[in-house]
Amino acid sequence: MAHDHACTDPSHHVHDGDAFVAEVERACEARGLRLTPIRANALRLIADAGRPVKAYELLDQMKATQAGAAPPTVYRALDFLLEHGFIHRLASINAFVGCHHPGGEQHAVPFLICDRCQSATELEDERIVALLDEKARAIGFVPRAQTLEVHGVCAACAARPATG
Repeated sequence: MAHDHACTDPSHHVHDGDAFVAEVERACEARGLRLTPIRANALRLIADAGRPVKAYELLDQMKATQAGAAPPTVYRALDFLLEHGFIHRLASINAFVGCHHPGGEQHAVPFLICDRCQSATELEDERIVALLDEKARAIGFVPRAQTLEVHGVCAACAARPATG
């Protein structure tokens, strides 16, 4: 049975970059995958950002420590991390966030994206994912993947007056 839990709290399962990379390294070892230094660096930068990060932001940060960093390098690293469920891509803002459960199986989760501060909360609720799947199948649609991004204003921003 699905239940609400601390994953709806944005600070739940948020790791510092080193702890996050260590967890992904364990998952890679268990799955027979190779987490290269470039992939690990991209992952660490995403984890340390604490907010969604765009590919070119990553590239700029990686250039500071890796002389050969180029767009294909970053995109290959992101593709690997996405393919294996270590990060999520937020299509509506074209940015990436770390997965709260990088050691687990790939999963579909809705995201709540604040239009003011650009924070993204992984709203882990299996009922939402199951309901979307059920509704799609009821009309003969066979879903392969789900992406649900809900835009609005987070509690912290809602408590502050809008600027601009």
